[in-house]
Amino acid sequence: MIDQNHKSYWNKNLKYLAVLLSIWFLVSFGCGILFVDQLNEIRIGGFKLGFWFAQQGAIYVFIIIIFIYVYLMNKLDKTHGVEE
Repeated sequence: MIDQNHKSYWNKNLKYLAVLLSIWFLVSFGCGILFVDQLNEIRIGGFKLGFWFAQQGAIYVFIIIIFIYVYLMNKLDKTHGVEE
């Protein structure tokens, strides 16, 4: 039973990582490089949105992802009884 609990915990952790890293990739590579021409048609505070994502937006998203990961892992720890 303990091995099944560990496997379940680890699989859920890997799912969280896969989703969050995919979001990270889409924001940093997609919005900052691939979709920059389409995003540059929109302006925020006088700056093109593609430039904003490449310079500022990606950083904000990374910080938000860190907080989301901490929240999800704390919740997962409590669910599996391994919280500190």
